[in-house]
Amino acid sequence: MEVIIDRIKDSTFAARGDTGHWVVIDTRKQFGGSEGASSPMEMVLMGLGGCTGIDVQTILQKMRVEVDHFSIRITAERAAEHPKVFTRIHMIYAFRGRDLDEEKIHKAVHLSHDKYCSVSAMLSKTAEFSLEIQIFPK
Repeated sequence: MEVIIDRIKDSTFAARGDTGHWVVIDTRKQFGGSEGASSPMEMVLMGLGGCTGIDVQTILQKMRVEVDHFSIRITAERAAEHPKVFTRIHMIYAFRGRDLDEEKIHKAVHLSHDKYCSVSAMLSKTAEFSLEIQIFPK
């Protein structure tokens, strides 16, 4: 895997990975950015959500559990001193659908978090995770 990071202006960068898709990375104006894109740490949390979201969706498909809507909300706390790593991460998985199997949904979420998601495995080295699962009938 390889990524290329090109500076656009000041502290605003464009990044491209093996897939060929470009994303913009930015920071606050006080740090030389233009506040025109997500920060690197926001992107880490987005990567976490994408990683576990793909896992959970794939596992649920294999279990033949169909959900109408699935979302993940992530909140995080960081260390006060540099490097300001994530110290706590809370994830809320919300599912909506008809006749959802709660046991299978819980199993899918925990399999992703405990076994399959590489991003959560890396972040768990510095952060304490808490998971919440919400199931809403349709």
